[in-house]
Amino acid sequence: MNQTHEQWVYHSHNLADTEALASALALQAHPGMVIAMDGDLGAGKTAFSQKFAWHLGIRDVVSSPTFTLIKEYEGRLPLYHMDVYRISLEEADELGLEEYFYGAGVSLVEWSSIIPELLPQEHLHVQIETTGFENRTITLDGYGEVYAALCRQFRQNGVIG
Repeated sequence: MNQTHEQWVYHSHNLADTEALASALALQAHPGMVIAMDGDLGAGKTAFSQKFAWHLGIRDVVSSPTFTLIKEYEGRLPLYHMDVYRISLEEADELGLEEYFYGAGVSLVEWSSIIPELLPQEHLHVQIETTGFENRTITLDGYGEVYAALCRQFRQNGVIG
């Protein structure tokens, strides 16, 4: 199947830069938004998630849902924070993730590369790579017109959070 795809690469030099990107994404958040995240342990997936949640208006402490798998938070939109690191594709399939993906909130999935077959065809993939002590290269891949347009917007205008 042929679908629209755009990529944009962001260079973060510190947590403030990463927060600027998380803020810009939170401003664009809409019901049914799916953000699939990947990166090595310690790359900053949870830190990114925390900043995204804050800018979505969530004031609860956002922690990695590694052992609970899915945590729900209330903000401007509901946030469904998922961590599928410790489960198999079959176990993830039994969780009924599509109810979250197509729900009223934003789904943020850490370790999404474990469940590519379960992700909606249209989604934003965020890959965080450690390139120095605080430096990160964050690659956004927008699959589908809505997410591709988001990447084009960032490419043209930069991050305005």
